[in-house]
Amino acid sequence: MKTSRAVTSRAGSVYAGFFLLLLLFFISSCDQRQEVKQPVDYVDPFIGTDFFAHMFPGPTLPFGMVQLSPDTYNKGWTYASGYQYADNSLMGFSHTHYSGVGMVAEGDILLMPTVSQRLQVAAGSRENPDEGYRSRFDHNDEMASPGYYSVILKDYGVKAELTTTRRAGMHKYTFPKTNDAHILLDLGHSIGKRPEGKSHLEFSDNHTIQGYKISFEAIVYFVAEFSRPFGAYGTWDANYRTPESGASVFPWKSAESGENIGAFVNYRTHEGEVIYVKVGLSYVSIEGARKNLESEIPEWDFERVRKEARKVWNKELSKLQVKSDNNDQKQVFYTALYHSLLAQGISNDVDGKYMGMDGKIHTAEGFDFYPSFFCWDTYRSEQPLMTLIEPGHINDMIKSIISKTRHYGWLPAQHHRNVFGQGMAGDHLVPVIVDAWMKGFRDYDAEFLYEAMFKKATQLPPPPLPPSDGRSGLHDYETSGYVPVDKRPESVSNTLELAYDDWCIAQMAKGLGKTDDYNRMIKRAGNYRHLFDPHTDFMRPKLSDGTWLPSCGGRPVRIKKEGNHTYYDCFDPLLVGRRPNRYFTESNAWQYIWSVQHDVKGLIDLFGSTERFTAKLDSLFTIDPEISGPKYVGVVGTIGQYVQGNQPSHHVAYLYNYAGQPWKTQEKVRRVMDLYRTGPGGICGNEDMGSLSSWYVFSAMGFYPVTPGSNIYMIGSPLFEEVKLTLSTPYDEGEFTVRANHVSGQNKYIQSAILNGEPLTRPWISHEEIIKGGHLIFEMGPEPNYAWGSSPEDIPPGEAVKK
Repeated sequence: MKTSRAVTSRAGSVYAGFFLLLLLFFISSCDQRQEVKQPVDYVDPFIGTDFFAHMFPGPTLPFGMVQLSPDTYNKGWTYASGYQYADNSLMGFSHTHYSGVGMVAEGDILLMPTVSQRLQVAAGSRENPDEGYRSRFDHNDEMASPGYYSVILKDYGVKAELTTTRRAGMHKYTFPKTNDAHILLDLGHSIGKRPEGKSHLEFSDNHTIQGYKISFEAIVYFVAEFSRPFGAYGTWDANYRTPESGASVFPWKSAESGENIGAFVNYRTHEGEVIYVKVGLSYVSIEGARKNLESEIPEWDFERVRKEARKVWNKELSKLQVKSDNNDQKQVFYTALYHSLLAQGISNDVDGKYMGMDGKIHTAEGFDFYPSFFCWDTYRSEQPLMTLIEPGHINDMIKSIISKTRHYGWLPAQHHRNVFGQGMAGDHLVPVIVDAWMKGFRDYDAEFLYEAMFKKATQLPPPPLPPSDGRSGLHDYETSGYVPVDKRPESVSNTLELAYDDWCIAQMAKGLGKTDDYNRMIKRAGNYRHLFDPHTDFMRPKLSDGTWLPSCGGRPVRIKKEGNHTYYDCFDPLLVGRRPNRYFTESNAWQYIWSVQHDVKGLIDLFGSTERFTAKLDSLFTIDPEISGPKYVGVVGTIGQYVQGNQPSHHVAYLYNYAGQPWKTQEKVRRVMDLYRTGPGGICGNEDMGSLSSWYVFSAMGFYPVTPGSNIYMIGSPLFEEVKLTLSTPYDEGEFTVRANHVSGQNKYIQSAILNGEPLTRPWISHEEIIKGGHLIFEMGPEPNYAWGSSPEDIPPGEAVKK
C-alpha cells in the first residue's frame, strides 16, 4: 500500500507540475499578447514640437473642437502652436490650438494651477518664471499620448493631467498639502496679438465659472466646472489699477469684463488631493458650451474620458495596419497619420448649432460643420488622404463649404474659424471640392457649388462684397492669360495655381455636361504656358506690357512701386523674397517650374524633349540649396533646391513617372522620406495642417496624388513590408493591401508589380482600383529595373490642355 500511495503521489506531482507549466505558459502568453503594441502606442505627440513644425503635444480627438495643450510662450511666429520643446517653463493649459500652421493665433481659455502665498495673475517671463504664475518643468516629468498629457509643475509640486472629448477638455490637478492652492482662468492669454474687445466671465455658482472670450477670429464661449466648491474666489483686470491701492485683483468679485481679465479660485488641500476641472466650449453661446459639457463629460471620471480618447484614436489609426520590424519608421508613420487627423475640426454644438459666415446662428441638419480650410496647404495630400481613410466625413466638409457660400454670398478660399478668407495664391477650395466630387462624394447640392466655383472663376463678387473677395488678378488672367508682376503680388504662382484650379472646374463641368463651360475652363488651364521662358527653362514673371521682368544679372533685387503695388524689379530664379514684393509664393523659380501638375505632358512639351525635362528635374535635386537673400524660414528640408518643408515641392519627385523614368521617382521619394525622423525635431518644416505628414503617409504606402481631381495616384517606393487599408462607408467594406516583398533601405527599387493577380507594368494606380479592395504586390530590389513602368503606354494618363 505504501508503494501504491508513493506511485500515486509521484504521478500526482507529475500532473501538478504539468498543469503548473501549462498555467505559466498561459500566463506568459497572455502577457505577450498584452505587450503587443497597438497603432496608438506608436504615436509620439512630441514629434514636431521643436523648431518650426509648430505642433502641440496636448490631447485632442480626430476632428475635435478642443485642442487642450500647454503653452510655453505666446508671442512670435516660432510659437504659432504655443509650445516649443526647447523651453523649460510653461504658462498654463489653453483649449484651442492650430496644428502646425504658419500664423500665430488661438490659445483660448487658459487654466493654470499654482501654489503661492502671494497670488500672481501675470504669467511672467521665460527668463524669470518667478515674476508670474508660470512654472518650470522637466521633460523627464512630461508625458503625452493620443488623448492624454501630463506634466509636473516643479515650482508648485502640482501634477497636471489633461484629456479631451470632441467639445470639452478635462483637467486633473494633484496638489500638495497647502493652504494656498489656486487655479487661475486667464482670458487675457492668447497666442499672438491679443484681440481688441471686451471678454466676460462670471461665477454662476460656487463651483462654476462661465463666460466668453473675444478671440482672434471668433467669440469662444465656455463653461468651466470645478469638482470642489471654491474656498475663495475673485477676478482681475490686468489693464486696470485701482486709484486707491493700485491693485488689479478683486477678491470675492463675481463677474468681470475687459480685454485682459481673469478669475482665480482658492483651496486648502491635503497631500495628493485631486481637483478636477472640466471645460465645455462653444462658438455659439454659453448655453451651447454647457450642453456640450453635460453631453460629453457628465461626471468626474477622468480615466473614463482618457480611455475613451485612446480608444477613439486607436480605432482611427488602425484603419492603416503596418507590418514592419522597424519601430522607428512605424513611430514616424503613425505619428504622421495622427497629425493628419488633427487638420480638421468641427465647430457645431451637440445640438447642431454653429455660427455661420454671416455672423448668424444656424443649425447643421445631419452633418458636422467644419469652420476652417487651410486649402493651399491641404488640397495636395491632406484632403485626398481623408477621402481614403475618413470617407465618412467628406460630404460633411463639402456641405460646410456650401453653407459658408450661401451665408456669405460668395465662395471663400483659404480661411479659418469660419471667417471669410481669400488668403494664399490660387482658389484652392476648388480642388478640395472637385477631388471629392470626382471620387463619388455627392450627397450635397453639386449644381449650387459648381455655379459658385464657376462664377468666382469668371467674375468679381457683386456689391456690397469688396473686389478683394474675388480671385487676385482675374481680369488680366483671363484677357492676357497671366497675372502681371507689376500689378499683383506672387503673380507667377497665382497664374499657375489658377490654371490648375480652372482645370479642376473643367473636370466637373465635363461631368455635369456643361460643354461651353468645359471648353472655356480647359483653355484657361493652359495659361501657365504664357509664363514659360524657353531661354531659362523657368516660369518667369512677366510685366503687363508682355515683356519679361529683366534678369538681375547677379545684382541684388530692388523694390519697385507701381501705384499701391510694390514688387522686386528683376528676376532671380533663386530668390524667394518677402511679401508683398515676391513673385512666387514661399518658393522660388526652381521650385515653382513644376506646378503644372494638371498637364505634366504639356510641361514636358515646353521643354522641347523628355531629356531636357528630366535633366532640369535632375538638377533640382543636385544644385546648391542656398537661396538669394533675404533668407526665408520655409526653405528647409532641402535636397538641392527641392524643399520638402514647403508644399509646392511635394509632388515633384513623382514627375519622373510621366517622363518614363519611374526608378528616379523611387530613389528620390526614399531620400525625401529619410528626412522624417523620431524626436521633437522630426518634421522637416512647417507641418501646415497635416500637409507634411499626409505626404509621408501616402509615400510610405507607396503612392501619391500628384493631381487631386484626376483620381490617379503615382506609384513611388513603398516603405513597409505591408500596409493594409481598411475601407469604410461609403465605400464597400473591405481591405486594400500593399505588400512589398524584400523591401529594405537598400531594396527601394520596384522590380515588378502584381495587382489582384495580374501583372502591373504602369507606375500609377486609380482611386477606383484602390476602393474596390484587393492586393498590390511589389517585388523590390537594390538596383533599378529600367524596364518597369517606362514604356510609352505606361505613362500616366492626362487630358490634353487646349492651347
